[in-house]
Amino acid sequence: MSFKELNSLALEKKEYLIALRRRIHENPELDFNCENTARLVEKELDDLDIRHFRVAGTGVVGVLQGGNGGKTVAFRADMDALPVYEATKAVYASKVEGRMHACGHDVHTASLLGTASLLAAMREKFSGTVKFFFQPAEETNGGALPMIEEKIMEAPKVDAVFSLHCDPGLEAGTIGIGYGKFRAASDMFHIVIHGSGSHGAEPHRGIDAVAVGSEMVGALQHIVSRRTSPFDPVVVTVGSFHAGTAGNIIADRAEMRGIIRTMDPDTRLFVRALLRRVAQNIPDALGAIGEISFTEGYPSLVNDEDMTHLVAACGRELLGDDRVHVMKEPNMGVDDFAYFLQKAPGSYFLLGTGNTEKGLVHPLHSPFFDVDEACLPVGSALMAAVALRFLEGR
Repeated sequence: MSFKELNSLALEKKEYLIALRRRIHENPELDFNCENTARLVEKELDDLDIRHFRVAGTGVVGVLQGGNGGKTVAFRADMDALPVYEATKAVYASKVEGRMHACGHDVHTASLLGTASLLAAMREKFSGTVKFFFQPAEETNGGALPMIEEKIMEAPKVDAVFSLHCDPGLEAGTIGIGYGKFRAASDMFHIVIHGSGSHGAEPHRGIDAVAVGSEMVGALQHIVSRRTSPFDPVVVTVGSFHAGTAGNIIADRAEMRGIIRTMDPDTRLFVRALLRRVAQNIPDALGAIGEISFTEGYPSLVNDEDMTHLVAACGRELLGDDRVHVMKEPNMGVDDFAYFLQKAPGSYFLLGTGNTEKGLVHPLHSPFFDVDEACLPVGSALMAAVALRFLEGR
């Protein structure tokens, strides 16, 4: 089948994809609590006569067998929403207060179901296996790892794995690709400073935890600007700083929470070690006691060069040369699709969802985020094209 025919078939499914996306968007679910979304996915797979099974509670794996033998290719779509109050006023806005698909996972899920529909209709025309991974908990606890631990990358062994992600900075009808390190690793940190309280008129009689903490915030940025290479991206953010009970009391305790984002695994360890020294030595020098703990997040996401070439080639043939954008810089956001890429070569690419004329330009995680739904058949067709081209061995 030519890519032109594939594109036409995807466009014929546009209304179906829009309806799917809106049903998911109206009923957002958080974390691993994606039961209704998982059931919707299972029903669609049943209708397509695609075998499926549950993993990690609400994760769904679909398995489409083509002709005998051949390779195995997999695609991941995350299903979970965010704890955001939607402000779009769209007719399909969230029906659940305080929850919203503000990161486009409704688009990811609907697009992959579209891909499943396209490939199911031509299962007699290709050899090999296609796996569809519908994943909960990308935004929070990392649903990828529990799914992988249930052997979904095996039996049959996955030879290549792909995932798309919405990008409102790219116009609908375009895609973005990136080679090598494409998303950051992350680690949360929690710092507690123990000083001693005193009257605000006699600060010398106490150890001011606020003053100590303020010194530390500045020192953390010194790590970024003076201890790491400007060619090796590092972000250290203090997002929460709490201390004190009244304006005339020297605080005896301060608490900070933040996140580190790095691209290089060695830099990741180096920055964590420096944070530990700052958290202990600055309080010690100023008469306080500092404690720090880390919660390890996702690893950096590294795209395989050959698999990214494949996505780019399919995109150019399907959409046109001018609609495939090579992203010059990595993004310091994170995605647990990185774990899949540790198990098999693959690529994580961007699906343009923006439309400047319609005002669909709000960033991911914004309460005003929405997409140009013309992106849906594009995502479906592109993933189907990648699957067919990979299984053909071209």
